[in-house]
Amino acid sequence: MLSRLGALLQEAVGAREPSIDLLQAFVEHWKGITHYYIESTDESTPAKKTDIPWRLKQMLDILVYEEQQQAAAGEAGPCLEYLLQHKILETLCTLGKAEYPPGMRQQVFQFFSKVLAQVQHPLLHYLSVHRPVQKLLRLGGTASGSVTEKEEVQFTTVLCSKIQQDPELLAYILEGKKIVGRKKACGEPTALPKDTTSHGDKDCSHDGAPARPQLDGESCGAQALNSHMPAETEELDGGTTESNLITSLLGLCQSKKSRVALKAQENLLLLVSMASPAAATYLVQSSACCPAIVRHLCQLYRSMPVFLDPADIATLEGISWRLPSAPSDEASFPGKEALAAFLGWFDYCDHLITEAHTVVADALAKAVAENFFVETLQPQLLHVSEQSILTSTALLTAMLRQLRSPALLREAVAFLLGTDRQPEAPGDNPHTLYAHLIGHCDHLSDEISITTLRLFEELLQKPHEGIIHSLVLRNLEGRPYVAWGSPEPESYEDTLDLEEDPYFTDSFLDSGFQTPAKPRLAPATSYDGKTAVTEIVNSFLCLVPEEAKTSAFLEETGYDTYVHDAYGLFQECSSRVASWGWPLTPTPLDPHEPERPFFEGHFLRVLFDRMSRILDQPSALSTMFLQPYSLNLQVTSVLSRLALFPHPHIHEYLLDPYISLAPGCRSLFSVLVRVIGDLMQRIQRVPQFPGKLLLVRKQLTGQAPGEQLDHQTLLQGVVVLEEFCKELAAIAFVKFPPHDPRQNVSPAPEGQV
Repeated sequence: MLSRLGALLQEAVGAREPSIDLLQAFVEHWKGITHYYIESTDESTPAKKTDIPWRLKQMLDILVYEEQQQAAAGEAGPCLEYLLQHKILETLCTLGKAEYPPGMRQQVFQFFSKVLAQVQHPLLHYLSVHRPVQKLLRLGGTASGSVTEKEEVQFTTVLCSKIQQDPELLAYILEGKKIVGRKKACGEPTALPKDTTSHGDKDCSHDGAPARPQLDGESCGAQALNSHMPAETEELDGGTTESNLITSLLGLCQSKKSRVALKAQENLLLLVSMASPAAATYLVQSSACCPAIVRHLCQLYRSMPVFLDPADIATLEGISWRLPSAPSDEASFPGKEALAAFLGWFDYCDHLITEAHTVVADALAKAVAENFFVETLQPQLLHVSEQSILTSTALLTAMLRQLRSPALLREAVAFLLGTDRQPEAPGDNPHTLYAHLIGHCDHLSDEISITTLRLFEELLQKPHEGIIHSLVLRNLEGRPYVAWGSPEPESYEDTLDLEEDPYFTDSFLDSGFQTPAKPRLAPATSYDGKTAVTEIVNSFLCLVPEEAKTSAFLEETGYDTYVHDAYGLFQECSSRVASWGWPLTPTPLDPHEPERPFFEGHFLRVLFDRMSRILDQPSALSTMFLQPYSLNLQVTSVLSRLALFPHPHIHEYLLDPYISLAPGCRSLFSVLVRVIGDLMQRIQRVPQFPGKLLLVRKQLTGQAPGEQLDHQTLLQGVVVLEEFCKELAAIAFVKFPPHDPRQNVSPAPEGQV
């Protein structure tokens, strides 16, 4: 009871103590720190084993207590005035650079962080505060793996928090010596952002040259301090390399300590996402923020091995900047760590652009496009080395897979496909990179073709209308693929007259090819010219002749499975394009519009050419250009992605067998019909064709040993063709709206609907 009463009396007495006692205590603790440099002779004693940390804590507690006792809110007390007037922070910063005693730099970082965080008075507006803050930022992050990384990231966290509360501070925290010097040379005053002419800062120097503190009656103490200060003290101000909050944060982002790197990344994200337009503009125009972020991305790209297997790159899907490494149980491969670091930082750039202020997001996206896409990545994509093309294309695919920000996606699309929105012509000279990528889809190297087709498949899944417009839609505008003056189809025979198709000859028809089984009823047409879904589905299911079908022998490959999968993919695609305002019906043909020759475009042309070679059809001059199973799968996969788009012109051109094509035009169905005709001729030359075909199918599904057979590539192509036709039938089925009366059918397992 007596002890409790004594404590209360002590508190009452302490409350009545005049502020001069606090100031006296504050000055005594500061003098105690300076006395250390007079009395100490052992330069090896760590700072934490001296009384310096305790005295700094007492000074901090006095500042906080003084502020709590201030009657007038926002007014600086005598202790705070002393801290500012005598430039104690400047001196501490210099002592931290001297690193005497050992570990002093950590103590200085901690003191700065706690003072800025716990003292509510807006200290950063004072020149005698934000100048040493700038110096301390330049002092930290000088070397990777610094022992002060933890303290540095805490310091930057406090600064970013203060800037978020008052974005006006950004310019003064980022302002380096070069900017101050430039203002000085131009005669511009280094004015503070607010009126800071209070008596607490009346003695602060505003000429840009920091004055060292000279404690009252402590000239010998000052000399002792000077003796431990490095001779190149002014180099903090005179260095030629700009170093500020941005560069400090970027340095900490590269820390080997995951927690330090993550916190630094979060701080940088906080900085760029400020809502203040003025701060965002300053960050873009007057700092090296965007170039520095992209420069690190380019450095990480160049640090990866020159030769990376595309399969290894694909195994690192889903790398996040918050966890920039693959699970430890995955198989390792050369360059895995460097690859994970690159993809993690790219994901971070993408996240920055997503969360940043619009001004910063646009500038950073443009910096990525210009400095990384164009200057660093494009030369690799255009390289003559097969390995360079493979690695860069696979990396670009991986980046697209995790790209989410609209601004960066817009830049990526312009980089890959160009900005031309006019219909293509067979002999035009398209965007240079686009032309090379299209050429890579039909490259002599099957691996390059597969890797590039995967890139386009990934591109088709991004939510950007310009992609599908540039690749396909701009060439289908006005429906020039439809024969002029042709009536709407009234019967199956009117739409599948192969004798009039320029791709078929009499000898081809005499080889035994039969048109697909005709439905018993003529296909129904609607007001918009669409054919009944039943007839379209049957057209694809009946396209492959019965002697070339093997899926009936394997239960798991039925048509129902494709309907289920196609439904999910179509819903996903429809949701992605819902905001693009596509029409529900094809554009009516205008008889007054001048007829123009139809060209399917470079992208569809290479896909159709590849599709026409699905059965390993050799060229007229060489049999070297064989099309393997994996490439056939990738070609059909890209075409399936295209067919899912709910634009009426895409649906009509790729999925309607009954359109009357203009002379010389081909559609996906006409290409398939020609492939089937070729198949009918080649079946005659393969002995025991049905048995070998079934064996190959079992090999592909792992139900039979993978022994080598004659005509194996041909047989594998037939399996892909059968499955592709079922997939197209399923896509055509699910694309009709549920309310459409023509969809009152249920899918049959095989053969027909």
